[in-house]
Amino acid sequence: MKKLLRKLVQAESTTRTGELAAAEIISTEFAQSGIKSTIDRWDKNRANLIAQINSGGQNKALLFVCHLDVVEPGHEGWKVPPFEAIERDGRIYGRGSADMKGGITAVVTALRQLVDSGVKLEGDIILVAVAGEETDSCGAKRFMRDLGGGLPELCGVIIPEPTDFEVVTAHRGMLWLKVKTRGKAAHGSTPQLGTNAISSMRAVLNELENYKIPFEPHKLLGGCSMSINTISGGREINVVPDECSIGIDIRTLPGQNHQEIIADLERLFAKSKQANPDFKAEVSVIREVGALETDSSCDFVKEFCSVVGAGGTRAVGFTTDGPNFVGLGAPVVIFGPGKSELCHKPNEYIELVDLEKAVEYYKNIILKFLT
Repeated sequence: MKKLLRKLVQAESTTRTGELAAAEIISTEFAQSGIKSTIDRWDKNRANLIAQINSGGQNKALLFVCHLDVVEPGHEGWKVPPFEAIERDGRIYGRGSADMKGGITAVVTALRQLVDSGVKLEGDIILVAVAGEETDSCGAKRFMRDLGGGLPELCGVIIPEPTDFEVVTAHRGMLWLKVKTRGKAAHGSTPQLGTNAISSMRAVLNELENYKIPFEPHKLLGGCSMSINTISGGREINVVPDECSIGIDIRTLPGQNHQEIIADLERLFAKSKQANPDFKAEVSVIREVGALETDSSCDFVKEFCSVVGAGGTRAVGFTTDGPNFVGLGAPVVIFGPGKSELCHKPNEYIELVDLEKAVEYYKNIILKFLT
């Protein structure tokens, strides 16, 4: 198991390098137990992996959804090389060790152990490991578009993200927007001949300072949030800028309509246009993922909690690929090894004892629902 995790971390599956190497490692691992898998490859190094363990078909199938990609490690703060998968003090250190190659390793190991044991399953197991969860969910969307309609009926969907073994059934959605103001370039010595896009952006920022997204507070997730986190404008100090842009991170609640939020912003821009005919602004979507809310009182979730010894479920602030799979009509549960507070940070690690615990949890879950 340690060997598999180290290989996956060393695969360095960032957006720059792609997920193909990691998918091939998992495919090779499955082949040792006779588990067939296919790799859906595109753009040279992007990849999804799909594996299915067929059964007698008496029960509904169980789907595990993992993501192969990791965020870039950055240049500061690492005490160990981020892609060498160093083992130290009962931990494996490295980018992706917790998010979520530890979870992938545990699921793959659990599946292999069950198959090798010869246990008779009454429902299929499907594992899909997708590309691009950290950026645009391209792998999840591609899988659902191409293969989602051909899946057997599911009893549930399990996402092995690092939750430190808490059962998560709700998280906020994500709406990333770019707002761009446009102006007219001119020489810096004659600014009156141009229209300053940065000045126009100041009007946008003033409007957004007082803007509150309408929402009804959610009992688990609280409120909707909005944060302006990037700004860019101007090319040269002696040129009146003709473009300026900001990036807005909005976290939404179940039931909120992303298009209504965008329409609100466009109404604000129209108001600024009335006050200043030279004002020009436009909004575009960088990325959006819906919120997730699985019924915690449904039979699948209650039985899941019973198997893992959880007293209940919880909500989290981070976003997953889960909402992309809600259309399959099965409950989505997020549950895995590793601490979420380590994700995307230097010196990310996972405890080896947690990997071993996760393997047993996943085997028990499969046996509960598929035997």
